[in-house]
Amino acid sequence: MYGPRRTLAKVRAQYHMARRYEVLPEPSMKFKDDQVFGIIGCGNYAYSTIAYYLQREFGGRIRACMDIDAHRAASLAQAYNVPFHTTDAARIVEDPKIKQVFIASNHASHAEYAIQCLNAGKSVYIEKPPVVNEAQLSRLLVAVRESPGKIFLGYNRPGSRFGRIILRQLSLEPGSAVINWFVAGHKIDPDHWYYKPEEGGRVLGNLCHWIDFTLAMAGVDAFPVTIVPARHSQSDSNIAVSYVFANGTVAAITFSAKGHTFEGVMERLSIHKGDILITMDDYRVMTVRRGASKKRYVNYLRDHGHKRNIVGAARSVLMDEPQDKSRVIARLEKSSTLMLATRRALEECAPVTVQ
Repeated sequence: MYGPRRTLAKVRAQYHMARRYEVLPEPSMKFKDDQVFGIIGCGNYAYSTIAYYLQREFGGRIRACMDIDAHRAASLAQAYNVPFHTTDAARIVEDPKIKQVFIASNHASHAEYAIQCLNAGKSVYIEKPPVVNEAQLSRLLVAVRESPGKIFLGYNRPGSRFGRIILRQLSLEPGSAVINWFVAGHKIDPDHWYYKPEEGGRVLGNLCHWIDFTLAMAGVDAFPVTIVPARHSQSDSNIAVSYVFANGTVAAITFSAKGHTFEGVMERLSIHKGDILITMDDYRVMTVRRGASKKRYVNYLRDHGHKRNIVGAARSVLMDEPQDKSRVIARLEKSSTLMLATRRALEECAPVTVQ
C-alpha cells in the first residue's frame, strides 16, 4: 500500500509515539551549515511523513525539532539525526539558521506557531487545518501578507497524481459539475484530543481535506456557497454535507466513522462535468470517460500527494523559487472560510450561506 520503506516508517512511528526514556538524551549540537529546516510537533505524522520525506529527499537538513512532549522530540531527533530537540518553540522561531518550519502540532496551535514564524521572517508549512476559528484566520492572513517568508498548506490531495489529472480534465470542460465524495474515516475514541472544543473536531481535523479539494474542483467563481448539513447526534462524524456553488456546481461529502478501516482512511470520488465522467477509488484506481473514450489510471502505491507537497515546499525554499503568494492567500482564505462555515452548519444543523 505504501511501499516497504514508508510502511516501515509508519510502523516505527507507533513505537515512537509510545517511547519513554529513563534519562532523556542530550542534543548532539553537531550542526551543519546546510541544516535549515525546523519541525514543530513531533507526533506520528511528523515522524512517519514530514521528517521521513525531508530525510529521504534532502539528507540531514533538519536542524531542530520541538514538541511539548520531550520524549517525542528526543525520539524524532534520534531517528533522523537531528542535532537539537526541545520543548520550547521559541528555540525554533528565534534560530536565525532555520529558514523553514514544518508545523504539525495540535490543531489549535498551528496558526499560533505559524504567525510567530512568519513574524520572524521564516517560511512555514502548515499542516491541516491552518486555523480553527475566524480570529486565527484574520491574524494569520495579516502575518502572511506582511512576512517575507513563504507559506505552504498541508492540503496534499489536489497535488497528488490523480488530483492533478482530475483538475486538468475538469478545466477542459465548460459549465458546472456534480461532485460526490464518500469517505470512511478512522474510528476514534470519544475522549480523543480531536474532540476537544478548542481543536475544532473532525470537520476541521479531517473533513477539511475534502472541503479544500472540492473547492478547487468547483473553480474560482464558486462563491457564494450554500451549505446544507445532514446529521444525527454527532456534528462531525457519520455526517453528510452538501454544497451549492454560485456557478451551478453541486457537491456532497459523506463522512463515515462507523468502524475501523484496515488500510486507514478510504475515499471514493465521482464527478460529472460536461462530457466527462471521472471515478476514483482511494488513489489506487481512476477512470476518466469522455464520450465513447475511456482511460484507466493505476497507482502501484496509494498516492495522496504527501511526498509532492512536502518535498515541493522544501525545494521551493532551498532553491529560492518565486511564490505567487496572492494565490496561496486566496486559497487559505476561501478554503478556511468554507471549512469554518461547514462546522457551523453541522453544529447548528441548519443551512449556512457563505458570501
